[in-house]
Amino acid sequence: MNPHLAQLQPYPFERLRHLFTGVTPKPNLSPISLGIGEPRHPAPALVLQALQANMEALSAYPATAGSLALRQACSNWLERRYKVKTDPATQVLPVNGSREALFAFAQTVLDGSPDAVVVSPNPFYQIYEGAALLAGAQPYFVPSLAQHNFAVDWDSVPSDIWTRTRLVFVCSPGNPTGAVMPLAEWQKLFALSDQYGFVLASDECYSEIYFGDTPPLGGLEAAMLSGRSDFRRLVSFTSLSKRSNVPGLRSGFVAGDKQLMEAFLRYRTYHGSAMGGMVQAASVAAWNDEVHVEENRALYRQKFADITPLLSKVLDVSLPDAGFYLWAAVPGGDDEAFAVDLLAQYNVTVLPGRYLAREVHGVNPGQGRIRMALVAQPEECLEAAQRIVQFVQSHYPSST
Repeated sequence: MNPHLAQLQPYPFERLRHLFTGVTPKPNLSPISLGIGEPRHPAPALVLQALQANMEALSAYPATAGSLALRQACSNWLERRYKVKTDPATQVLPVNGSREALFAFAQTVLDGSPDAVVVSPNPFYQIYEGAALLAGAQPYFVPSLAQHNFAVDWDSVPSDIWTRTRLVFVCSPGNPTGAVMPLAEWQKLFALSDQYGFVLASDECYSEIYFGDTPPLGGLEAAMLSGRSDFRRLVSFTSLSKRSNVPGLRSGFVAGDKQLMEAFLRYRTYHGSAMGGMVQAASVAAWNDEVHVEENRALYRQKFADITPLLSKVLDVSLPDAGFYLWAAVPGGDDEAFAVDLLAQYNVTVLPGRYLAREVHGVNPGQGRIRMALVAQPEECLEAAQRIVQFVQSHYPSST
């Protein structure tokens, strides 16, 4: 048995199920879950039509590198979205969703050295930690600071950690904070990468859900603006799950440094992770269309515009830069107790923030916060928000 498996902590939703053991919600209220970041808007018709029109692809093994049509569609999208030019033959690779790719990429980059370090934001997407541990590396968590719009405090990382760092996971827009990294922060990481030689893995799966007029800056875009057109030691990861409401399609792509992409393709050839032909065809249709993306973004914007002011009356929460989460501080500071009592009394599920972070130097930056995923239809999200307001007003009267 792989000895590193023993190092893995229970996944947040497993911890949530354990936390709720024995909790019986009031039966007169329908259950509403804001706990899981699973898009629940309808999948676009053009994706469903492409799947139906390409069922014959089930009769052929797909190539690991994907079709040229798909790689070109991804490359074209990068140029439209970020004004970035990539070679679809050598710098773009389809993947079965960003989750699988983030994990596999760490196995490609890390060399098995027990002293190797993987740096990650804290709180973070749990795959970053699992990927590091199962590759035999040591995770190092860097706090996202509430007082600085949840920017990651890269300056707090000591030089001896940077010396051992092989891979840095970046998440912008952030999960769960929604913070977007500005160009200056990217340039700081580029300079550190040049100095210490580590690879940057940029997780950008929330890039198309944003609330301001300016789309979030991407890693490849930041590299181009910084004179790094070769994208050295940088790979970006994106997905159709959130952008196009197709989490079950398991489709995304990675793009960046040509040498890293060549190594990643070699790994994936043995890993057995080729994307099926039907999914490739549906993905081409999705990447080539922006109308459904704009409609999806408008729906999220309306939900956040309606719900954030309502919740901000009783919780410490504000509109994020991007993404579909609200990252709220709860009265009393006990995120687990808040989640249990909310479920029991109002049948609404939220995720305790401590489950998305690790304690470092005696501090868990997620403790005292909850993550709320506004992924359901507007009426259901609004109903959940109204119940939360009633819960806080009745359970924590001194805070309202």
